Amino acid sequence: MSEEKKTEGQKLQEALGYKRTNYFETASKQEKKEIFAYAEGYKAFLDGAKTEREACALSVKLAREKGFTEYRFGDKLKPGDKKYFVNRGKSVVVFRVGTEDIEKDGLRIIASHIDAPRVDIKQNPLYEDGGMAFLKTHYYGGIKKYQWTAIPLALHGAVVLKDGTVKEIRVGEEPDEPVFYINDLLPHLGKEQMNGPAAKIVEGEQLNVVVGGLPYDDEGVKSDKIKLTVLHILNEKYGMEEEDFLSAELCAVPAFPARDIGFDRALIGSYGHDDRVCAYPALTAVLDHESRHTVLAMLVDKEEIGSEGTTGIQCAVYEDLMEDISAALGANFRKVRAASKCLSSDVTAAFDPNFPSVFEKNNAALLSYGTAMCKFTGAGGKSGSNDASAEFVGEIRKAFAAEGVVWQVAELGKVDAGGGGTVAKFVAKLNIDTVDLGVPVISMHAPYELISKADLYSNYKAFLAFMK
Repeated sequence: MSEEKKTEGQKLQEALGYKRTNYFETASKQEKKEIFAYAEGYKAFLDGAKTEREACALSVKLAREKGFTEYRFGDKLKPGDKKYFVNRGKSVVVFRVGTEDIEKDGLRIIASHIDAPRVDIKQNPLYEDGGMAFLKTHYYGGIKKYQWTAIPLALHGAVVLKDGTVKEIRVGEEPDEPVFYINDLLPHLGKEQMNGPAAKIVEGEQLNVVVGGLPYDDEGVKSDKIKLTVLHILNEKYGMEEEDFLSAELCAVPAFPARDIGFDRALIGSYGHDDRVCAYPALTAVLDHESRHTVLAMLVDKEEIGSEGTTGIQCAVYEDLMEDISAALGANFRKVRAASKCLSSDVTAAFDPNFPSVFEKNNAALLSYGTAMCKFTGAGGKSGSNDASAEFVGEIRKAFAAEGVVWQVAELGKVDAGGGGTVAKFVAKLNIDTVDLGVPVISMHAPYELISKADLYSNYKAFLAFMK
Protein backbone atom coordinates (compact mmCIF):
# COMPACT_ATOMS: atom_id res chain seq x y z
CA MET A 1 0.00 0.00 0.00
CA SER A 2 1.40 3.41 -0.99
CA GLU A 3 1.86 6.13 1.60
CA GLU A 4 -0.86 8.20 -0.09
CA LYS A 5 -3.47 5.46 0.38
CA LYS A 6 -2.70 4.80 4.06
CA THR A 7 -5.16 6.17 6.58
CA GLU A 8 -4.08 8.44 9.40
CA GLY A 9 -4.55 5.59 11.86
CA GLN A 10 -2.42 3.22 9.78
CA LYS A 11 0.37 5.77 9.59
CA LEU A 12 0.10 6.38 13.32
CA GLN A 13 0.17 2.64 14.03
CA GLU A 14 3.35 2.24 11.97
CA ALA A 15 4.98 5.24 13.61
CA LEU A 16 4.13 4.36 17.21
CA GLY A 17 3.84 0.58 17.28
CA TYR A 18 6.55 -2.02 17.87
CA LYS A 19 6.91 -5.15 15.74
CA ARG A 20 9.67 -7.73 15.72
CA THR A 21 11.16 -8.79 12.40
CA ASN A 22 12.53 -12.09 11.15
CA TYR A 23 16.22 -11.49 10.40
CA PHE A 24 16.18 -13.76 7.36
CA GLU A 25 13.35 -11.66 5.86
CA THR A 26 15.16 -8.33 6.30
CA ALA A 27 18.70 -9.47 5.46
CA SER A 28 20.10 -8.64 2.03
CA LYS A 29 21.40 -11.40 -0.26
CA GLN A 30 24.94 -10.51 0.74
CA GLU A 31 24.11 -10.57 4.43
CA LYS A 32 22.43 -13.97 4.05
CA LYS A 33 25.67 -15.27 2.53
CA GLU A 34 27.53 -13.87 5.54
CA ILE A 35 25.06 -15.53 7.94
CA PHE A 36 25.58 -18.95 6.37
CA ALA A 37 29.36 -18.56 5.99
CA TYR A 38 29.78 -17.53 9.63
CA ALA A 39 27.85 -20.61 10.74
CA GLU A 40 30.46 -22.91 9.16
CA GLY A 41 33.21 -21.60 11.44
CA TYR A 42 30.90 -21.96 14.40
CA LYS A 43 30.09 -25.60 13.59
CA ALA A 44 33.80 -26.40 13.41
CA PHE A 45 34.27 -24.72 16.80
CA LEU A 46 31.46 -26.81 18.30
CA ASP A 47 32.96 -30.08 17.09
CA GLY A 48 36.40 -29.14 18.39
CA ALA A 49 35.26 -27.83 21.76
CA LYS A 50 32.93 -30.23 23.55
CA THR A 51 34.36 -29.48 26.99
CA GLU A 52 35.55 -26.30 28.66
CA ARG A 53 39.16 -27.57 28.44
CA GLU A 54 38.84 -28.04 24.69
CA ALA A 55 37.02 -24.73 24.21
CA CYS A 56 39.78 -22.94 26.10
CA ALA A 57 42.55 -24.62 24.10
CA LEU A 58 40.83 -23.98 20.76
CA SER A 59 40.18 -20.33 21.68
CA VAL A 60 43.86 -19.87 22.50
CA LYS A 61 44.83 -21.48 19.18
CA LEU A 62 42.55 -19.11 17.27
CA ALA A 63 43.87 -16.14 19.25
CA ARG A 64 47.49 -17.02 18.49
CA GLU A 65 46.66 -17.30 14.80
CA LYS A 66 45.43 -13.70 14.99
CA GLY A 67 48.62 -12.47 16.61
CA PHE A 68 47.45 -12.45 20.24
CA THR A 69 50.07 -13.26 22.87
CA GLU A 70 49.74 -14.55 26.41
CA TYR A 71 49.28 -12.08 29.27
CA ARG A 72 50.61 -12.74 32.75
CA PHE A 73 49.99 -10.70 35.88
CA GLY A 74 52.38 -7.78 36.03
CA ASP A 75 53.00 -7.51 32.28
CA LYS A 76 53.16 -4.05 30.75
CA LEU A 77 50.39 -2.95 28.38
CA LYS A 78 49.92 -0.27 25.76
CA PRO A 79 47.19 0.70 23.30
CA GLY A 80 46.99 -1.77 20.44
CA ASP A 81 48.12 -4.79 22.46
CA LYS A 82 46.30 -8.05 21.74
CA LYS A 83 46.41 -10.50 24.65
CA TYR A 84 44.87 -13.64 26.11
CA PHE A 85 44.86 -14.85 29.70
CA VAL A 86 44.32 -18.52 30.56
CA ASN A 87 42.90 -19.62 33.91
CA ARG A 88 43.86 -23.22 34.73
CA GLY A 89 43.22 -24.45 31.22
CA LYS A 90 39.45 -24.15 31.65
CA SER A 91 38.68 -20.51 30.97
CA VAL A 92 40.24 -17.79 28.86
CA VAL A 93 39.97 -14.01 28.60
CA VAL A 94 40.87 -12.52 25.22
CA PHE A 95 41.34 -8.76 25.16
CA ARG A 96 42.45 -5.77 23.10
CA VAL A 97 43.80 -2.58 24.62
CA GLY A 98 42.10 0.46 23.11
CA THR A 99 43.11 4.11 22.83
CA GLU A 100 40.43 5.55 25.14
CA ASP A 101 41.25 6.50 28.73
CA ILE A 102 39.85 3.53 30.67
CA GLU A 103 39.25 5.62 33.80
CA LYS A 104 36.66 7.57 31.83
CA ASP A 105 35.66 4.98 29.25
CA GLY A 106 35.93 1.79 31.28
CA LEU A 107 36.17 -1.72 29.87
CA ARG A 108 33.78 -3.27 27.35
CA ILE A 109 33.20 -6.81 28.61
CA ILE A 110 31.43 -9.68 26.87
CA ALA A 111 31.04 -12.55 29.36
CA SER A 112 30.03 -16.01 28.17
CA HIS A 113 30.57 -19.51 29.51
CA ILE A 114 32.16 -22.52 27.82
CA ASP A 115 30.99 -25.33 30.10
CA ALA A 116 27.85 -27.28 29.20
CA PRO A 117 25.61 -29.89 30.85
CA ARG A 118 27.13 -33.35 30.64
CA VAL A 119 27.70 -36.62 32.50
CA ASP A 120 30.87 -36.59 34.60
CA ILE A 121 32.75 -39.77 35.51
CA LYS A 122 33.09 -40.47 39.25
CA GLN A 123 36.47 -40.77 40.97
CA ASN A 124 36.23 -44.53 41.59
CA PRO A 125 34.05 -45.45 38.62
CA LEU A 126 35.02 -48.73 36.97
CA TYR A 127 33.09 -51.93 37.72
CA GLU A 128 31.77 -55.06 36.02
CA ASP A 129 28.26 -56.50 36.12
CA GLY A 130 25.97 -58.52 33.84
CA GLY A 131 28.59 -59.16 31.16
CA MET A 132 29.49 -55.49 30.79
CA ALA A 133 32.01 -53.04 32.21
CA PHE A 134 30.68 -49.65 33.33
CA LEU A 135 31.82 -46.27 34.56
CA LYS A 136 29.79 -44.71 37.39
CA THR A 137 28.80 -41.08 36.80
CA HIS A 138 27.60 -37.89 38.46
CA TYR A 139 25.74 -35.60 36.06
CA TYR A 140 26.83 -31.97 35.71
CA GLY A 141 24.31 -29.14 35.37
CA GLY A 142 20.56 -29.25 34.89
CA ILE A 143 19.65 -32.15 32.64
CA LYS A 144 16.65 -34.37 31.92
CA LYS A 145 18.40 -37.61 32.82
CA TYR A 146 16.32 -39.83 30.55
CA GLN A 147 17.55 -37.88 27.50
CA TRP A 148 21.09 -39.19 28.03
CA THR A 149 20.24 -42.88 27.67
CA ALA A 150 20.45 -44.93 24.46
CA ILE A 151 22.51 -42.37 22.49
CA PRO A 152 26.14 -42.58 21.31
CA LEU A 153 28.51 -40.91 23.76
CA ALA A 154 32.14 -39.84 23.54
CA LEU A 155 34.60 -39.78 26.42
CA HIS A 156 36.57 -36.56 26.91
CA GLY A 157 38.87 -35.20 29.57
CA ALA A 158 42.22 -35.42 31.26
CA VAL A 159 43.91 -37.92 33.57
CA VAL A 160 46.82 -37.08 35.84
CA LEU A 161 48.94 -40.21 36.30
CA LYS A 162 50.64 -41.02 39.58
CA ASP A 163 53.93 -39.59 38.27
CA GLY A 164 52.19 -36.27 37.46
CA THR A 165 51.97 -36.81 33.70
CA VAL A 166 48.77 -35.37 32.19
CA LYS A 167 47.07 -37.46 29.52
CA GLU A 168 44.34 -35.96 27.35
CA ILE A 169 41.51 -38.34 26.44
CA ARG A 170 39.09 -37.88 23.53
CA VAL A 171 37.47 -41.09 22.28
CA GLY A 172 34.31 -41.50 20.22
CA GLU A 173 34.43 -38.55 17.84
CA GLU A 174 36.14 -40.16 14.84
CA PRO A 175 34.31 -42.64 12.55
CA ASP A 176 36.77 -45.45 13.32
CA GLU A 177 36.61 -44.98 17.10
CA PRO A 178 34.26 -46.76 19.51
CA VAL A 179 31.50 -44.83 21.25
CA PHE A 180 29.97 -45.37 24.67
CA TYR A 181 26.43 -45.89 25.90
CA ILE A 182 24.02 -45.55 28.84
CA ASN A 183 21.38 -48.29 29.02
CA ASP A 184 17.63 -47.68 29.07
CA LEU A 185 14.84 -50.07 29.99
CA LEU A 186 12.94 -51.73 27.14
CA PRO A 187 9.29 -50.62 26.83
CA HIS A 188 8.10 -54.23 27.26
CA LEU A 189 9.29 -54.08 30.89
CA GLY A 190 8.93 -50.34 31.45
CA LYS A 191 5.32 -50.07 32.63
CA GLU A 192 6.24 -49.05 36.17
CA GLN A 193 9.02 -46.78 34.93
CA MET A 194 6.72 -44.93 32.56
CA ASN A 195 4.05 -44.43 35.20
CA GLY A 196 6.45 -42.52 37.44
CA PRO A 197 7.34 -38.80 37.31
CA ALA A 198 9.72 -37.79 34.51
CA ALA A 199 12.43 -36.89 37.04
CA LYS A 200 12.40 -40.51 38.23
CA ILE A 201 12.26 -42.29 34.84
CA VAL A 202 16.02 -42.65 35.12
CA GLU A 203 17.77 -42.07 38.45
CA GLY A 204 21.16 -40.41 38.67
CA GLU A 205 22.83 -43.62 39.87
CA GLN A 206 21.48 -45.43 36.79
CA LEU A 207 23.48 -43.24 34.40
CA ASN A 208 26.26 -45.81 34.14
CA VAL A 209 28.33 -45.71 30.94
CA VAL A 210 29.04 -48.99 29.13
CA VAL A 211 32.76 -49.15 28.28
CA GLY A 212 33.42 -52.83 27.59
CA GLY A 213 32.16 -56.37 27.11
CA LEU A 214 35.17 -58.58 26.29
CA PRO A 215 36.62 -60.85 29.03
CA TYR A 216 40.39 -60.83 29.40
CA ASP A 217 41.82 -63.99 27.80
CA ASP A 218 43.51 -65.62 30.77
CA GLU A 219 42.10 -68.66 32.58
CA GLY A 220 44.02 -67.69 35.68
CA VAL A 221 41.87 -64.59 36.14
CA LYS A 222 38.72 -65.68 37.95
CA SER A 223 36.75 -62.40 38.37
CA ASP A 224 36.27 -58.97 36.80
CA LYS A 225 37.73 -60.19 33.51
CA ILE A 226 35.88 -57.56 31.41
CA LYS A 227 37.00 -54.82 33.78
CA LEU A 228 40.57 -56.10 33.36
CA THR A 229 40.29 -55.85 29.58
CA VAL A 230 39.27 -52.20 29.91
CA LEU A 231 42.14 -51.51 32.34
CA HIS A 232 44.59 -53.23 30.01
CA ILE A 233 43.48 -51.05 27.07
CA LEU A 234 43.71 -47.88 29.17
CA ASN A 235 47.16 -48.87 30.37
CA GLU A 236 48.43 -49.59 26.86
CA LYS A 237 47.00 -46.38 25.38
CA TYR A 238 47.46 -43.89 28.21
CA GLY A 239 49.68 -45.56 30.81
CA MET A 240 46.74 -45.55 33.23
CA GLU A 241 46.17 -47.73 36.26
CA GLU A 242 42.82 -47.94 38.04
CA GLU A 243 44.06 -45.67 40.81
CA ASP A 244 44.63 -42.90 38.24
CA PHE A 245 40.86 -42.38 38.01
CA LEU A 246 41.25 -40.69 41.41
CA SER A 247 42.98 -37.73 39.74
CA ALA A 248 41.02 -37.66 36.50
CA GLU A 249 38.48 -35.26 35.01
CA LEU A 250 36.51 -37.29 32.51
CA CYS A 251 33.04 -36.81 31.12
CA ALA A 252 30.65 -38.39 28.66
CA VAL A 253 29.26 -36.06 26.00
CA PRO A 254 27.08 -36.74 22.95
CA ALA A 255 29.09 -38.12 20.04
CA PHE A 256 26.95 -36.29 17.47
CA PRO A 257 28.63 -33.67 15.25
CA ALA A 258 27.07 -30.27 14.63
CA ARG A 259 24.73 -30.51 11.62
CA ASP A 260 22.49 -28.27 9.55
CA ILE A 261 18.81 -28.84 10.32
CA GLY A 262 16.00 -28.57 7.76
CA PHE A 263 15.81 -28.66 3.98
CA ASP A 264 16.85 -24.99 3.84
CA ARG A 265 19.79 -25.44 6.28
CA ALA A 266 18.68 -22.38 8.26
CA LEU A 267 19.14 -24.08 11.66
CA ILE A 268 21.96 -25.89 13.46
CA GLY A 269 21.58 -28.92 15.70
CA SER A 270 24.39 -29.66 18.13
CA TYR A 271 25.45 -30.48 21.63
CA GLY A 272 26.71 -27.46 23.57
CA HIS A 273 24.96 -24.47 21.98
CA ASP A 274 24.49 -23.38 25.62
CA ASP A 275 26.68 -21.38 25.76
CA ARG A 276 29.18 -21.79 22.96
CA VAL A 277 26.70 -20.12 20.60
CA CYS A 278 27.49 -16.95 22.56
CA ALA A 279 31.14 -17.70 23.39
CA TYR A 280 32.17 -18.14 19.75
CA PRO A 281 30.74 -14.79 18.57
CA ALA A 282 32.28 -13.07 21.60
CA LEU A 283 35.66 -14.60 20.80
CA THR A 284 35.59 -13.86 17.08
CA ALA A 285 34.32 -10.32 17.58
CA VAL A 286 37.37 -9.47 19.71
CA LEU A 287 39.81 -11.46 17.57
CA ASP A 288 38.71 -9.98 14.26
CA HIS A 289 37.98 -6.32 15.02
CA GLU A 290 39.84 -3.38 16.50
CA SER A 291 38.13 -0.95 18.86
CA ARG A 292 38.95 2.37 20.43
CA HIS A 293 37.65 0.84 23.67
CA THR A 294 39.52 -1.75 25.72
CA VAL A 295 37.44 -4.87 25.10
CA LEU A 296 37.44 -8.25 26.81
CA ALA A 297 35.79 -11.54 25.83
CA MET A 298 35.58 -13.52 29.07
CA LEU A 299 34.93 -17.20 28.35
CA VAL A 300 34.43 -18.77 31.76
CA ASP A 301 33.71 -22.14 33.34
CA LYS A 302 31.24 -23.55 35.89
CA GLU A 303 28.21 -21.40 34.99
CA GLU A 304 26.04 -24.50 34.82
CA ILE A 305 26.66 -25.22 38.50
CA GLY A 306 26.47 -21.67 39.84
CA SER A 307 29.73 -20.11 38.59
CA GLU A 308 31.63 -21.63 41.50
CA GLY A 309 35.25 -22.69 42.01
CA THR A 310 38.53 -21.32 40.73
CA THR A 311 37.37 -21.17 37.10
CA GLY A 312 33.81 -19.85 37.58
CA ILE A 313 33.20 -16.13 37.31
CA GLN A 314 32.77 -15.77 41.08
CA CYS A 315 36.50 -16.49 41.44
CA ALA A 316 38.55 -13.39 42.28
CA VAL A 317 40.95 -14.08 39.39
CA TYR A 318 38.75 -12.20 36.91
CA GLU A 319 38.52 -9.14 39.12
CA ASP A 320 42.27 -9.42 39.70
CA LEU A 321 42.84 -9.50 35.96
CA MET A 322 40.77 -6.37 35.35
CA GLU A 323 42.58 -4.63 38.21
CA ASP A 324 45.94 -5.68 36.78
CA ILE A 325 45.01 -4.37 33.32
CA SER A 326 43.96 -1.09 34.94
CA ALA A 327 47.23 -0.82 36.88
CA ALA A 328 49.26 -1.61 33.75
CA LEU A 329 47.56 1.33 32.03
CA GLY A 330 48.02 3.63 35.04
CA ALA A 331 44.32 3.75 35.91
CA ASN A 332 42.39 3.73 39.19
CA PHE A 333 40.52 0.42 39.21
CA ARG A 334 37.52 1.78 41.14
CA LYS A 335 37.01 4.41 38.44
CA VAL A 336 37.49 1.81 35.71
CA ARG A 337 34.83 -0.46 37.18
CA ALA A 338 32.34 2.38 37.55
CA ALA A 339 32.77 3.31 33.89
CA SER A 340 32.74 -0.27 32.55
CA LYS A 341 29.89 -2.00 30.73
CA CYS A 342 29.14 -5.69 30.22
CA LEU A 343 27.02 -7.88 27.98
CA SER A 344 26.41 -11.09 29.89
CA SER A 345 25.96 -13.27 26.85
CA ASP A 346 24.09 -16.43 27.68
CA VAL A 347 21.38 -18.26 25.77
CA THR A 348 17.68 -17.90 26.40
CA ALA A 349 14.69 -20.13 25.71
CA ALA A 350 13.18 -19.83 22.24
CA PHE A 351 9.39 -19.98 21.97
CA ASP A 352 8.46 -23.57 21.11
CA PRO A 353 5.05 -23.99 19.44
CA ASN A 354 5.04 -27.64 20.54
CA PHE A 355 5.01 -26.49 24.18
CA PRO A 356 3.32 -23.07 24.12
CA SER A 357 1.76 -23.24 27.59
CA VAL A 358 5.00 -22.35 29.44
CA PHE A 359 5.72 -19.24 27.36
CA GLU A 360 4.28 -15.73 27.39
CA LYS A 361 4.63 -15.11 23.68
CA ASN A 362 4.85 -11.30 23.72
CA ASN A 363 8.03 -11.56 25.77
CA ALA A 364 9.39 -14.88 24.51
CA ALA A 365 12.27 -14.96 22.03
CA LEU A 366 11.32 -16.18 18.57
CA LEU A 367 13.70 -18.26 16.48
CA SER A 368 15.45 -16.24 13.72
CA TYR A 369 14.25 -12.88 15.09
CA GLY A 370 17.72 -11.96 16.27
CA THR A 371 19.74 -12.04 19.45
CA ALA A 372 17.59 -11.65 22.56
CA MET A 373 18.03 -9.24 25.45
CA CYS A 374 16.73 -10.25 28.86
CA LYS A 375 16.62 -7.23 31.16
CA PHE A 376 16.34 -9.61 34.10
CA THR A 377 16.80 -13.33 34.61
CA GLY A 378 16.26 -15.22 37.85
CA ALA A 379 13.07 -17.01 38.87
CA GLY A 380 9.62 -16.06 40.11
CA GLY A 381 9.79 -12.50 41.35
CA LYS A 382 13.20 -11.91 39.70
CA SER A 383 14.94 -13.83 42.48
CA GLY A 384 18.67 -14.19 41.78
CA SER A 385 18.48 -11.61 39.00
CA ASN A 386 20.54 -8.75 37.73
CA ASP A 387 17.78 -6.34 36.74
CA ALA A 388 19.50 -3.97 34.32
CA SER A 389 18.65 -0.27 34.44
CA ALA A 390 16.47 1.38 31.83
CA GLU A 391 19.31 3.80 31.10
CA PHE A 392 21.75 1.01 30.26
CA VAL A 393 19.20 -0.85 28.16
CA GLY A 394 18.51 2.41 26.33
CA GLU A 395 22.23 2.87 25.68
CA ILE A 396 22.57 -0.62 24.20
CA ARG A 397 19.38 -0.17 22.19
CA LYS A 398 20.78 3.03 20.67
CA ALA A 399 24.06 1.30 19.73
CA PHE A 400 22.18 -1.56 18.05
CA ALA A 401 20.00 0.86 16.09
CA ALA A 402 23.08 2.71 14.85
CA GLU A 403 24.59 -0.51 13.50
CA GLY A 404 21.41 -2.11 12.17
CA VAL A 405 21.39 -5.01 14.63
CA VAL A 406 18.22 -7.12 14.48
CA TRP A 407 17.34 -8.01 18.07
CA GLN A 408 14.43 -8.76 20.39
CA VAL A 409 13.57 -9.03 24.07
CA ALA A 410 13.15 -12.29 25.94
CA GLU A 411 12.02 -13.89 29.15
CA LEU A 412 12.83 -17.45 30.23
CA GLY A 413 9.21 -18.62 30.15
CA LYS A 414 6.15 -17.50 32.08
CA VAL A 415 6.72 -15.73 35.37
CA ASP A 416 5.79 -18.73 37.53
CA ALA A 417 6.88 -21.45 35.11
CA GLY A 418 10.51 -21.67 36.25
CA GLY A 419 13.54 -19.56 35.46
CA GLY A 420 17.30 -19.58 35.44
CA GLY A 421 20.37 -17.48 36.09
CA THR A 422 23.51 -16.32 34.28
CA VAL A 423 26.83 -14.70 35.21
CA ALA A 424 25.24 -11.22 34.98
CA LYS A 425 24.59 -10.75 38.70
CA PHE A 426 28.20 -11.55 39.57
CA VAL A 427 29.60 -8.99 37.13
CA ALA A 428 27.06 -6.41 38.32
CA LYS A 429 28.29 -6.85 41.90
CA LEU A 430 31.57 -5.26 40.77
CA ASN A 431 29.69 -1.99 40.06
CA ILE A 432 29.60 -2.71 36.32
CA ASP A 433 26.45 -2.03 34.29
CA THR A 434 25.39 -5.42 32.90
CA VAL A 435 22.56 -6.83 30.83
CA ASP A 436 21.90 -10.32 29.43
CA LEU A 437 22.03 -10.81 25.68
CA GLY A 438 22.11 -14.16 23.91
CA VAL A 439 20.84 -16.58 21.32
CA PRO A 440 17.41 -18.26 21.63
CA VAL A 441 17.67 -22.06 21.90
CA ILE A 442 15.16 -24.86 21.36
CA SER A 443 15.55 -27.92 23.66
CA MET A 444 18.05 -26.15 25.92
CA HIS A 445 20.22 -28.52 28.00
CA ALA A 446 19.26 -31.51 25.85
CA PRO A 447 22.05 -33.62 24.32
CA TYR A 448 21.17 -32.05 20.95
CA GLU A 449 19.98 -28.43 20.95
CA LEU A 450 18.67 -26.24 18.11
CA ILE A 451 19.51 -22.65 17.12
CA SER A 452 19.05 -20.39 14.10
CA LYS A 453 22.01 -19.28 12.01
CA ALA A 454 20.37 -15.85 11.80
CA ASP A 455 20.39 -15.48 15.60
CA LEU A 456 24.01 -16.63 15.80
CA TYR A 457 25.09 -13.95 13.33
CA SER A 458 22.88 -11.34 14.98
CA ASN A 459 24.67 -12.03 18.24
CA TYR A 460 28.02 -11.47 16.53
CA LYS A 461 26.82 -8.19 15.01
CA ALA A 462 25.51 -7.09 18.42
CA PHE A 463 28.97 -7.59 19.93
CA LEU A 464 30.56 -5.53 17.17
CA ALA A 465 28.07 -2.72 17.84
CA PHE A 466 28.85 -2.92 21.56
CA MET A 467 32.59 -2.71 20.81
CA LYS A 468 32.10 0.44 18.74
